[in-house]
Amino acid sequence: MTAFEAGLRGGAIALFLLLALVHLRDVRRLPAARYGALFAVCGIAYMVESAPPLINGPCPYWLIPLRVLSACGAAIFQLWAMANFDDSFRPAWWRWLPMAGLAGLTLWAIVVDRYLPWRVVNIAALVLVAAGIWQVLAGRAGDLIETRRRFRLVLALATGLCIGGLTLLAFLATRWMLNEGTVVSAGLIVLLALAAALIGLSARWPTSVPETAAPTPARPAAAATPADAEERTWLENLQRLMETERIYREEEFGIGVLADRMRIPEYRLRRLINQRLGHRNFTGFVNSYRLAETMAALSDPGQAQVPILTIALDAGFQSLGPFNRAFKGRTGVTPTEFRRVRTEPQPAQ
Repeated sequence: MTAFEAGLRGGAIALFLLLALVHLRDVRRLPAARYGALFAVCGIAYMVESAPPLINGPCPYWLIPLRVLSACGAAIFQLWAMANFDDSFRPAWWRWLPMAGLAGLTLWAIVVDRYLPWRVVNIAALVLVAAGIWQVLAGRAGDLIETRRRFRLVLALATGLCIGGLTLLAFLATRWMLNEGTVVSAGLIVLLALAAALIGLSARWPTSVPETAAPTPARPAAAATPADAEERTWLENLQRLMETERIYREEEFGIGVLADRMRIPEYRLRRLINQRLGHRNFTGFVNSYRLAETMAALSDPGQAQVPILTIALDAGFQSLGPFNRAFKGRTGVTPTEFRRVRTEPQPAQ
């Protein structure tokens, strides 16, 4: 290993260590920080176990945990992406299953130490990285937090592509190419460390909370400064479109359609809904209206024979699955249970 490569690896380890400490400091305030800290530890493990003196030959016992942690970086990246960019994300034991599976595959590859097992590990890692990148980009169109929306496309995506590049390099390289490519790998990981550090030190958007009583134009959330005359006009127009015209029922409805109908730039509409109405994403904002309409219909004894699917489709939901998930997330019960409680006669006291 040359002095140049050693310097690159040392710098990356220092950046990852700084990032881990920052995330550990913020764990109580930002639940997603735990995934960031673990991701940084995986980065440190990679920089150690992929060093030229250790990459070839038998794997000593002390190196096994580092090699497993290194391989699990792709799974942790996916968890980190979900925790930071998906407002519906809630910690659960089953979310760790991809990491457990990848760790198991890595242990198998270490024990067998053949070409095929390591290629299986590489392919599994690439799949998880692709899932993480998809998670980063999937909700960008409806993200109302401008800082987070920018990070989706630039830093977070760069992080995923860098991990994917390293995994692809390991997948395609022969043993000779791997030795020659260690400086390239170290350079990529330094870029990854820089991107991750920028995310960890700069991205401080609030963590998501369940919108059990989501604000609407009729009940705006508290803002740091009062709305000016132009914003009040926009809010009134927005309230008319959503509550009177029920534009959210239209097919292919989205934030672009709403911005066109209001005749304002899309970025201004995002800022308006986020800063004046307190919503973090456009889907949550629209669903607050759709769910209010469906709950009213399910509470109406006169509509007791109308199928739940019909009610959901009339309110603008595209299928029953997303409707059921959104409904239970808001009320804690299924639409069927909600209707039964609201429409069945209550026993006399």
